[in-house]
Amino acid sequence: MAIVDVTVIPIGTDTPSVSTYVADIQRILEKYKVEGKINYQLTPMNTIIEGELSDLLQVIQAIHEAPFQQGIQRVATNIRIDDRRDLKRSMNDKLESVHKHLQA
Repeated sequence: MAIVDVTVIPIGTDTPSVSTYVADIQRILEKYKVEGKINYQLTPMNTIIEGELSDLLQVIQAIHEAPFQQGIQRVATNIRIDDRRDLKRSMNDKLESVHKHLQA
């Protein structure tokens, strides 16, 4: 299972706020989650998504396209992929590991 950190940045919006674009992207992610393909977590600065790499790449394309569907002419998408293949780790597993070390 891979984990991606993704930020979709619509360029040329009418206002400095991008929350309507973020909400649209979250709706797309929820659809993929209901289908059982991914899990995701919205943060104040990005969205973290976990799943099989092939599914994640499909999801990234879908959310990258979302602002274009709302009339935006330019979109920058930043992607960071953590693909560990020796162990199956989820987002929560990674957090629990750090918390264990904090308690030591």
